[in-house]
Amino acid sequence: MLRKVISSLLRRALPPHAFERVRLCWWYLSYYFTRMAISWFWTRHPDVRGYGSGAGVPDLVKRLHSVNALAPTRMCRVMTKYGSDKGNGWHNYTTVYSALFEEFRDQPVRIFELGLGTNNPGAPSSMGVYGRPGASLRAWRELFPNALVYGADIDRSILFQDDHIETFYCDQLDQASIHELWSRMDQESGLDIIVEDGLHTFEASISFLEGSIARLRPRGIYVIEDIMTSLIDRWKDQLERIYSKRYPSFAFAFVSLPSHSNSFDNNLLVIRRGLE
Repeated sequence: MLRKVISSLLRRALPPHAFERVRLCWWYLSYYFTRMAISWFWTRHPDVRGYGSGAGVPDLVKRLHSVNALAPTRMCRVMTKYGSDKGNGWHNYTTVYSALFEEFRDQPVRIFELGLGTNNPGAPSSMGVYGRPGASLRAWRELFPNALVYGADIDRSILFQDDHIETFYCDQLDQASIHELWSRMDQESGLDIIVEDGLHTFEASISFLEGSIARLRPRGIYVIEDIMTSLIDRWKDQLERIYSKRYPSFAFAFVSLPSHSNSFDNNLLVIRRGLE
Protein backbone atom coordinates (compact mmCIF):
# COMPACT_ATOMS: atom_id res chain seq x y z
CA MET A 1 0.00 0.00 0.00
CA LEU A 2 2.80 2.44 0.94
CA ARG A 3 4.56 1.72 -2.36
CA LYS A 4 1.39 2.55 -4.29
CA VAL A 5 0.97 5.83 -2.40
CA ILE A 6 4.58 6.84 -3.05
CA SER A 7 4.26 5.87 -6.72
CA SER A 8 1.11 7.95 -7.08
CA LEU A 9 2.76 10.99 -5.46
CA LEU A 10 5.85 10.71 -7.67
CA ARG A 11 3.75 10.29 -10.79
CA ARG A 12 1.93 13.55 -10.04
CA ALA A 13 5.11 15.40 -9.08
CA LEU A 14 7.43 14.35 -11.90
CA PRO A 15 7.27 14.75 -15.68
CA PRO A 16 6.42 11.42 -17.40
CA HIS A 17 9.96 10.75 -18.65
CA ALA A 18 11.44 11.43 -15.21
CA PHE A 19 8.88 9.21 -13.50
CA GLU A 20 9.71 6.37 -15.90
CA ARG A 21 13.40 6.62 -15.07
CA VAL A 22 12.59 6.51 -11.35
CA ARG A 23 10.22 3.58 -11.87
CA LEU A 24 12.83 1.55 -13.74
CA CYS A 25 15.60 2.38 -11.26
CA TRP A 26 13.39 1.25 -8.39
CA TRP A 27 12.50 -1.97 -10.21
CA TYR A 28 16.17 -2.79 -10.82
CA LEU A 29 17.09 -2.09 -7.20
CA SER A 30 14.09 -3.74 -5.53
CA TYR A 31 13.58 -6.71 -7.83
CA TYR A 32 16.00 -7.38 -10.69
CA PHE A 33 19.37 -7.26 -8.94
CA THR A 34 17.96 -8.96 -5.84
CA ARG A 35 16.49 -11.83 -7.82
CA MET A 36 19.61 -12.14 -9.93
CA ALA A 37 21.74 -12.57 -6.80
CA ILE A 38 19.30 -14.99 -5.19
CA SER A 39 19.14 -17.11 -8.34
CA TRP A 40 22.88 -17.82 -8.11
CA PHE A 41 22.26 -19.82 -4.95
CA TRP A 42 18.60 -20.83 -5.08
CA THR A 43 16.56 -22.46 -7.82
CA ARG A 44 12.79 -22.72 -7.99
CA HIS A 45 11.21 -24.50 -10.91
CA PRO A 46 7.64 -24.16 -12.18
CA ASP A 47 5.15 -26.89 -11.42
CA VAL A 48 4.35 -28.38 -14.84
CA ARG A 49 1.86 -31.04 -15.86
CA GLY A 50 1.63 -32.30 -19.42
CA TYR A 51 -1.42 -33.49 -21.34
CA GLY A 52 -1.69 -35.37 -24.61
CA SER A 53 -0.28 -38.52 -26.15
CA GLY A 54 2.01 -36.93 -28.72
CA ALA A 55 5.78 -37.32 -28.72
CA GLY A 56 6.21 -33.60 -28.04
CA VAL A 57 4.59 -33.64 -24.58
CA PRO A 58 7.62 -34.90 -22.56
CA ASP A 59 9.94 -32.48 -24.36
CA LEU A 60 7.65 -29.52 -23.68
CA VAL A 61 7.25 -30.45 -20.01
CA LYS A 62 11.00 -30.93 -19.59
CA ARG A 63 11.80 -27.57 -21.16
CA LEU A 64 9.27 -25.72 -19.01
CA HIS A 65 10.28 -27.47 -15.79
CA SER A 66 13.97 -26.69 -16.35
CA VAL A 67 13.37 -22.93 -16.01
CA ASN A 68 14.61 -21.21 -12.87
CA ALA A 69 11.63 -18.94 -12.15
CA LEU A 70 13.78 -16.80 -9.83
CA ALA A 71 16.35 -15.84 -12.47
CA PRO A 72 15.41 -12.64 -14.34
CA THR A 73 16.32 -12.39 -18.01
CA ARG A 74 16.80 -9.83 -20.76
CA MET A 75 13.16 -10.38 -21.67
CA CYS A 76 12.17 -9.36 -18.14
CA ARG A 77 14.11 -6.11 -18.59
CA VAL A 78 12.64 -5.29 -21.99
CA MET A 79 9.04 -6.03 -21.02
CA THR A 80 9.34 -3.95 -17.84
CA LYS A 81 10.98 -1.09 -19.74
CA TYR A 82 7.91 -0.74 -21.93
CA GLY A 83 5.49 -1.06 -19.00
CA SER A 84 4.35 -4.68 -19.38
CA ASP A 85 3.69 -6.76 -16.25
CA LYS A 86 4.87 -10.06 -17.79
CA GLY A 87 8.16 -10.01 -15.90
CA ASN A 88 8.00 -7.25 -13.34
CA GLY A 89 7.79 -9.42 -10.22
CA TRP A 90 4.02 -9.70 -9.99
CA HIS A 91 4.22 -12.14 -12.89
CA ASN A 92 7.40 -13.90 -13.96
CA TYR A 93 6.25 -15.29 -17.30
CA THR A 94 9.31 -13.90 -19.04
CA THR A 95 11.52 -16.46 -17.28
CA VAL A 96 9.51 -19.14 -19.11
CA TYR A 97 9.23 -17.26 -22.40
CA SER A 98 12.98 -16.69 -22.58
CA ALA A 99 13.51 -20.45 -22.77
CA LEU A 100 10.35 -21.31 -24.69
CA PHE A 101 10.77 -18.77 -27.52
CA GLU A 102 14.56 -18.88 -27.83
CA GLU A 103 14.49 -20.72 -31.16
CA PHE A 104 12.44 -17.90 -32.72
CA ARG A 105 14.77 -15.10 -31.65
CA ASP A 106 16.27 -14.13 -35.03
CA GLN A 107 13.64 -15.72 -37.27
CA PRO A 108 11.07 -13.87 -39.41
CA VAL A 109 8.28 -15.00 -37.11
CA ARG A 110 4.70 -13.79 -36.77
CA ILE A 111 3.62 -12.98 -33.21
CA PHE A 112 0.07 -12.22 -32.09
CA GLU A 113 -1.17 -11.06 -28.68
CA LEU A 114 -4.78 -10.62 -27.62
CA GLY A 115 -5.16 -7.84 -25.03
CA LEU A 116 -3.24 -4.59 -25.48
CA GLY A 117 -3.54 -3.43 -21.86
CA THR A 118 -6.29 -0.84 -22.01
CA ASN A 119 -6.09 2.17 -19.67
CA ASN A 120 -9.79 2.91 -20.02
CA PRO A 121 -11.25 2.36 -16.50
CA GLY A 122 -14.59 1.32 -17.98
CA ALA A 123 -13.18 -1.36 -20.27
CA PRO A 124 -13.04 -5.06 -19.31
CA SER A 125 -9.70 -6.09 -17.74
CA SER A 126 -8.50 -2.49 -17.61
CA MET A 127 -4.93 -1.91 -16.43
CA GLY A 128 -6.07 1.35 -14.80
CA VAL A 129 -5.49 4.93 -15.91
CA TYR A 130 -1.71 4.45 -15.78
CA GLY A 131 -1.72 1.40 -18.03
CA ARG A 132 0.39 1.57 -21.18
CA PRO A 133 -1.55 0.11 -24.14
CA GLY A 134 0.64 -1.85 -26.54
CA ALA A 135 3.51 -2.23 -24.06
CA SER A 136 4.15 -5.91 -24.71
CA LEU A 137 3.75 -5.52 -28.49
CA ARG A 138 6.57 -2.99 -28.51
CA ALA A 139 8.63 -5.32 -26.34
CA TRP A 140 8.03 -8.27 -28.70
CA ARG A 141 9.21 -6.08 -31.58
CA GLU A 142 12.47 -5.29 -29.79
CA LEU A 143 13.03 -8.87 -28.65
CA PHE A 144 12.30 -10.37 -32.09
CA PRO A 145 13.79 -7.86 -34.55
CA ASN A 146 12.74 -9.79 -37.66
CA ALA A 147 9.17 -10.41 -36.53
CA LEU A 148 5.82 -9.05 -37.60
CA VAL A 149 3.80 -8.28 -34.47
CA TYR A 150 0.01 -8.25 -34.35
CA GLY A 151 -2.40 -7.44 -31.54
CA ALA A 152 -6.11 -7.16 -30.85
CA ASP A 153 -8.37 -5.69 -28.17
CA ILE A 154 -12.04 -5.03 -27.47
CA ASP A 155 -11.25 -1.36 -26.73
CA ARG A 156 -11.17 0.30 -30.15
CA SER A 157 -9.76 3.54 -28.70
CA ILE A 158 -6.32 2.00 -28.04
CA LEU A 159 -5.78 0.30 -31.40
CA PHE A 160 -2.72 1.61 -33.26
CA GLN A 161 -0.32 0.94 -36.11
CA ASP A 162 3.44 1.27 -35.90
CA ASP A 163 6.56 -0.04 -37.57
CA HIS A 164 6.18 -3.86 -37.73
CA ILE A 165 3.07 -3.65 -35.50
CA GLU A 166 -0.58 -3.86 -36.54
CA THR A 167 -3.61 -4.10 -34.26
CA PHE A 168 -7.27 -5.05 -34.73
CA TYR A 169 -10.59 -5.11 -32.90
CA CYS A 170 -11.76 -8.39 -31.37
CA ASP A 171 -14.39 -9.48 -28.85
CA GLN A 172 -13.05 -12.82 -27.67
CA LEU A 173 -16.47 -13.96 -26.44
CA ASP A 174 -17.91 -13.65 -29.95
CA GLN A 175 -16.93 -16.35 -32.44
CA ALA A 176 -18.02 -14.14 -35.35
CA SER A 177 -15.66 -11.40 -34.11
CA ILE A 178 -12.79 -13.88 -33.80
CA HIS A 179 -13.45 -15.16 -37.32
CA GLU A 180 -13.50 -11.58 -38.62
CA LEU A 181 -10.20 -10.87 -36.87
CA TRP A 182 -8.45 -13.72 -38.64
CA SER A 183 -10.07 -12.88 -41.98
CA ARG A 184 -8.78 -9.28 -41.74
CA MET A 185 -5.24 -10.25 -40.81
CA ASP A 186 -2.73 -11.17 -43.47
CA GLN A 187 -2.07 -14.56 -41.88
CA GLU A 188 -2.53 -17.12 -44.64
CA SER A 189 0.60 -18.92 -43.51
CA GLY A 190 -0.36 -18.92 -39.82
CA LEU A 191 1.31 -17.63 -36.67
CA ASP A 192 4.36 -18.80 -34.74
CA ILE A 193 3.36 -17.39 -31.34
CA ILE A 194 -0.10 -16.57 -29.99
CA VAL A 195 -0.39 -15.04 -26.52
CA GLU A 196 -3.85 -14.68 -24.99
CA ASP A 197 -3.76 -11.90 -22.39
CA GLY A 198 -7.39 -10.86 -22.70
CA LEU A 199 -10.41 -11.06 -20.43
CA HIS A 200 -8.98 -13.77 -18.11
CA THR A 201 -12.20 -15.69 -17.55
CA PHE A 202 -12.49 -19.41 -18.24
CA GLU A 203 -15.27 -18.88 -20.80
CA ALA A 204 -13.39 -16.11 -22.63
CA SER A 205 -10.16 -18.10 -22.85
CA ILE A 206 -11.98 -21.19 -24.11
CA SER A 207 -13.83 -19.10 -26.68
CA PHE A 208 -10.65 -17.60 -28.12
CA LEU A 209 -8.81 -20.92 -28.00
CA GLU A 210 -11.58 -22.65 -29.96
CA GLY A 211 -11.48 -19.97 -32.62
CA SER A 212 -7.72 -19.59 -32.85
CA ILE A 213 -5.79 -22.80 -32.14
CA ALA A 214 -5.90 -23.81 -35.80
CA ARG A 215 -4.03 -20.59 -36.71
CA LEU A 216 -0.78 -21.95 -35.23
CA ARG A 217 1.94 -23.01 -37.63
CA PRO A 218 3.58 -26.40 -37.06
CA ARG A 219 5.87 -26.04 -34.00
CA GLY A 220 4.01 -22.85 -33.14
CA ILE A 221 3.25 -21.97 -29.50
CA TYR A 222 -0.01 -20.75 -27.96
CA VAL A 223 -0.02 -19.36 -24.40
CA ILE A 224 -2.92 -18.40 -22.15
CA GLU A 225 -1.79 -16.04 -19.38
CA ASP A 226 -3.14 -15.04 -15.97
CA ILE A 227 -5.14 -18.18 -15.22
CA MET A 228 -6.69 -17.86 -11.78
CA THR A 229 -5.54 -20.43 -9.24
CA SER A 230 -9.20 -21.04 -8.41
CA LEU A 231 -9.68 -22.28 -12.01
CA ILE A 232 -6.75 -24.72 -12.13
CA ASP A 233 -8.82 -27.84 -11.47
CA ARG A 234 -11.37 -26.78 -14.07
CA TRP A 235 -8.65 -26.26 -16.67
CA LYS A 236 -6.92 -29.56 -15.89
CA ASP A 237 -10.23 -31.42 -16.22
CA GLN A 238 -10.83 -29.73 -19.60
CA LEU A 239 -7.35 -30.67 -20.80
CA GLU A 240 -7.62 -34.27 -19.61
CA ARG A 241 -11.09 -35.03 -20.94
CA ILE A 242 -11.36 -32.88 -24.06
CA TYR A 243 -8.39 -31.05 -25.54
CA SER A 244 -5.74 -33.75 -25.27
CA LYS A 245 -8.12 -36.05 -27.20
CA ARG A 246 -9.52 -33.51 -29.65
CA TYR A 247 -6.08 -32.30 -30.73
CA PRO A 248 -3.77 -35.34 -30.67
CA SER A 249 -0.98 -33.58 -32.58
CA PHE A 250 -0.75 -30.80 -29.97
CA ALA A 251 1.21 -30.89 -26.71
CA PHE A 252 -0.45 -29.20 -23.72
CA ALA A 253 1.26 -28.16 -20.48
CA PHE A 254 -0.23 -26.39 -17.47
CA VAL A 255 2.37 -24.24 -15.70
CA SER A 256 2.15 -22.82 -12.18
CA LEU A 257 4.97 -20.38 -11.44
CA PRO A 258 6.35 -19.74 -7.95
CA SER A 259 6.20 -16.12 -6.82
CA HIS A 260 6.56 -14.39 -3.45
CA SER A 261 4.08 -11.64 -4.36
CA ASN A 262 1.39 -13.37 -6.44
CA SER A 263 -0.37 -16.64 -5.79
CA PHE A 264 -3.74 -16.13 -7.45
CA ASP A 265 -3.08 -15.79 -11.21
CA ASN A 266 0.58 -16.62 -11.89
CA ASN A 267 -0.37 -19.59 -14.08
CA LEU A 268 -0.05 -20.39 -17.79
CA LEU A 269 -1.39 -22.87 -20.28
CA VAL A 270 1.25 -23.60 -22.93
CA ILE A 271 0.31 -25.39 -26.16
CA ARG A 272 2.71 -26.49 -28.88
CA ARG A 273 1.63 -27.73 -32.27
CA GLY A 274 3.43 -30.76 -33.65
CA LEU A 275 4.90 -31.16 -37.10
CA GLU A 276 1.98 -33.36 -38.21
